[in-house]
Amino acid sequence: MACLLAICAVSRLHPDAGPVGVTAIDKAAIDGAVRIGTYGAYADVQADRKHHGGLDKALYAYAAEDAAFWEEELGRALPAGFFGENLRTEGLDVNAALIGERWRIGDRVEVEVTMPRTPCQTFARWVGGEEERGWVRRFSDARRLGPYLRVRSTGRVRAGDGIEVVHRPAGAPTILEVYRGP
Repeated sequence: MACLLAICAVSRLHPDAGPVGVTAIDKAAIDGAVRIGTYGAYADVQADRKHHGGLDKALYAYAAEDAAFWEEELGRALPAGFFGENLRTEGLDVNAALIGERWRIGDRVEVEVTMPRTPCQTFARWVGGEEERGWVRRFSDARRLGPYLRVRSTGRVRAGDGIEVVHRPAGAPTILEVYRGP
């Protein structure tokens, strides 16, 4: 069964060279139960609300299997939250998720897949700046994007909670099928 390895929220804000001047991509795992509301994980923030957050991007999920791929590629450990994700999952192919697919996490929280992540220059600067030139294209080409999620039922989740796919809409595209890339 798929499970939630970590629930993550902003660790601290960092100065950023982008137009907002600050980024909240630095997320870290939270101990214990975390409240999930309609706008995401309690205590999480988004610095660039034009492109992040809101009802359709309340949460971002990234798979441990995809993080392991990037650990090998980049030659370093990438802890839960490194990709700016709120949910680090295991045992669920998040990139094969259908638009409109719904997951139950734990006993009460239900989320719906809304769209793929689109990598940006803030993400590229966070990953390595000059050391990882071409990061947006590289991340995009690897097709390990992870989905954004809308919260359909609120509640509390914690690391170790099961994740169950409770609905897969017939004929809906996967997040990779709708992704257009840079």
